[in-house]
Amino acid sequence: MATTSKTTHRSLATLKLPTKVPALITYAQGIVKAMTGNASFPSPTPPLATVTAAINDLQNAETAALARTKGAVPTRNAKRAALVQVLQELRGTIQSAADADPDNSASIITGAGIAVRKTPVHAARVFAAKPGDVSGSVKLVTDSAARRASYEWEYSVDGGKTWVTAPATLQAKTTVSGLTPGATVMFRSRPVTKTGEGDWSQPTSIIVK
Repeated sequence: MATTSKTTHRSLATLKLPTKVPALITYAQGIVKAMTGNASFPSPTPPLATVTAAINDLQNAETAALARTKGAVPTRNAKRAALVQVLQELRGTIQSAADADPDNSASIITGAGIAVRKTPVHAARVFAAKPGDVSGSVKLVTDSAARRASYEWEYSVDGGKTWVTAPATLQAKTTVSGLTPGATVMFRSRPVTKTGEGDWSQPTSIIVK
């Protein structure tokens, strides 16, 4: 039995917020335009009307600030913060839509007018157990952790209540012998590198031949 996985990538919706207010307004307007009528976002949260209102509020506040109206700068700064908050909430909606359709996640994000960043998603390490060459033996293999690593192995004959330590190896594989044919045995492993001991793998079980 094998517990297998591969490294995939998750597309992350990334806001690249301009520091200048005029550029931020243009940026936000572009997002609203891209999401208007977009089939991937039939009912975005917050609604695009709310985003547009926040944009308009900032535009008005920026105009007042440029006119040096008394008290306009603090108001402008507050309206900018409000728009950024709305955009961050909208980014969450975009990310949820992307996560719901991994195969098209990148295009969903870019279709909403914002940038996409891919990040690796590491699932559990590969750990496999199969019958050995002789009766009562089991071959184990796991992912290679590093160039200079050792590997610890354990097995359990009582469903994981207690574990027996098998000899450590310098390779990401080993054979455990002397097991009882017909018994169901659980196995697990962990790497040991210069940074210390890694996590134990998810146990996998096999009926010994």
